[in-house]
Amino acid sequence: MNHDSNDTQKNKLTGEQVAEHNSKDSCWVIVHGRAYDVTEFLPEHPGGSKIILKYAGKDATEEFDPIHPPDTLDKYLDQKHHLGEVDMKTVEQEEKEYDPDEEERQKRIETMPILEQCYNLMDFEHVARRVMKKTAWAYYSSGADDEITMRENHSAFHKIWFRPRILVDVENIDTSTIMLGSKTDMPFYVTATALGKLGNPEGEVLLTRGAKKHNVIQMIPTLASCSFDEIVDAAEDGQVQWLQLYVNKDREVTKRIVQHAEKRGCKGLFITVDAPQLGRREKDMRTKFQDVGSNVQSTGGNDVDRSQGAARAISSFIDPSLSWKDIPWFQSITKMPIILKGVQRVEDVIKAVEAGVQGVVLSNHGGRQLDTAPSGVEILAEVMPALRERGMQDKIEVFIDGGIRRASDIVKALCLGATGVGIGRPFLYAMSAYGLPGVDRAMQLLKDEMEMNMRLIGASKVADLNPTLVDARSLSAHTTTVPEDTLGRKVYDPLIGPKEKAAANYSEKAKL
Repeated sequence: MNHDSNDTQKNKLTGEQVAEHNSKDSCWVIVHGRAYDVTEFLPEHPGGSKIILKYAGKDATEEFDPIHPPDTLDKYLDQKHHLGEVDMKTVEQEEKEYDPDEEERQKRIETMPILEQCYNLMDFEHVARRVMKKTAWAYYSSGADDEITMRENHSAFHKIWFRPRILVDVENIDTSTIMLGSKTDMPFYVTATALGKLGNPEGEVLLTRGAKKHNVIQMIPTLASCSFDEIVDAAEDGQVQWLQLYVNKDREVTKRIVQHAEKRGCKGLFITVDAPQLGRREKDMRTKFQDVGSNVQSTGGNDVDRSQGAARAISSFIDPSLSWKDIPWFQSITKMPIILKGVQRVEDVIKAVEAGVQGVVLSNHGGRQLDTAPSGVEILAEVMPALRERGMQDKIEVFIDGGIRRASDIVKALCLGATGVGIGRPFLYAMSAYGLPGVDRAMQLLKDEMEMNMRLIGASKVADLNPTLVDARSLSAHTTTVPEDTLGRKVYDPLIGPKEKAAANYSEKAKL
């Protein structure tokens, strides 16, 4: 037995052998104890070649993990470049530079509030901002340009006022509903957000487990840190999942992804239509995110300017030529319901009905794309009357996302005619701060709030929610003032200007 294990040890590459291949002419890297020859892949890498060369001849696992599904190298790097196992005892461990920011962060983690002190979704954001790594926080929290739309997504709900009914029997409250033919216990779903492992090493599978416990639907992101199959495998029998799709320039890649998702049981295809190019998210750009992009869909592309942040690095494959003419092709390759995610005007919702898709998500991508685009709930208040006028209200399911932080926001959206709402960042923050127990508590808080709000508005079930229960007249008046939202103001991370250069040592200069 010992003899066999010695043979295996002999067959392993040594750290010294790998270290010799540390240039663009011969570039090997170690990931999870295995060596890979990535020399030919350097010019194709969506995140550019610089980041790979930084780890040439070294162990790149720590940098690779948060933003690559674990099956990335198996799927996208030819087997001939898989060099085999490395004896990790022979790999030189680089000493990490002292990082005062990281030391401070660890102290904040030690003193962070206990989970039970989080009473609402904003609380998770407040804690996450203090305990997440700077690069991860910048990626998750950033919005486009001046972040006006990102903030409007949240504040728009404050312009809608309830018109509660009284003396309604609300002893028993039923928050369940049906979305795209699937029953769910709550009228919200976990919407797709990229790079879950930036916030927690287990990534999106934690959201899968939380969604199962509360019987809510999870939308699986194209740019997840976990592989698609890992996320589906983490689901239990009968758990409903949808797929969010960024359309690849290579339609064969797109077709493969869609048909694989259908085969694995996904119940909806959400095609992102608001991102022919990713927006300028300056918080993210300022952190100079020195990391590789998820190449879950890599088909080659240009070198990427690393100073543009994580968003640019992971999106080089997205097809800007996607148009209405492509919808029939999608309908020909799948039987899944097709939903257009990122619709921002009434005319396009009507076009979507005419194109025969099953749903739309009124969304501005969490305020991360076109700044000063309207909030999803504002578009909703305009869309539903237009559909009713045309008798189209039952021909399409209308969802919204963006800025939902309270169950009262969900109730308002449903009163205005939404089938359901997507919630993204709050669950990322809950997961980043507290892991699965955080996701569990966040969902339970929403359920408790939902029951209370439905009682107080005078509705015992989702079907009772209707436009007479809200006053939305102020929604389109962008100057309307509302009482200040102190929680929102407290957790909002303001944009900053460029930093000054470090000053030279003044006293040393004075001596010269």
